[in-house]
Amino acid sequence: MSLDHAILDVVVPPIVADVERGRIRQFAVAIGEENPIYRDREAAIAAGHPDVLAPPTFLFGLELENSDVFADLAAHGVDLGNVLHGEQRFRYFADVHAGDRVRFESRYVDAYTKAGGALDFLVRRTTVTRDDTVVAELESVSVIKNPGGKS
Repeated sequence: MSLDHAILDVVVPPIVADVERGRIRQFAVAIGEENPIYRDREAAIAAGHPDVLAPPTFLFGLELENSDVFADLAAHGVDLGNVLHGEQRFRYFADVHAGDRVRFESRYVDAYTKAGGALDFLVRRTTVTRDDTVVAELESVSVIKNPGGKS
């Protein structure tokens, strides 16, 4: 079954999240980031940061763990077992540090089909702000396999 393009009309409620030092450290360890500015407050301060710096892909993970993206897909007829992460893009305007409170405002901006209907693609764009100032723009593409599609 193809993706219901009505998902483009979904209004995604904004998410507000606190950036926690321990979560940044845990994330840095998980991705193998060894630079101490991502793990140690004193090292980050010595490097000119107010606190531990969030690694570049941290915001994507923080948004994903606090969003309803999988519920949105399921509500539009998608078998979550057929969903793949296709790609992600990031555009940064300011650093994000432990102690920041960020707001994620997301929307589904495009949906299209390829491979004779075997694959649907869903593009989600997110603006991240801190104190009403844009710090990043995130974009992710989900790929949905359609077992009945022609390849």
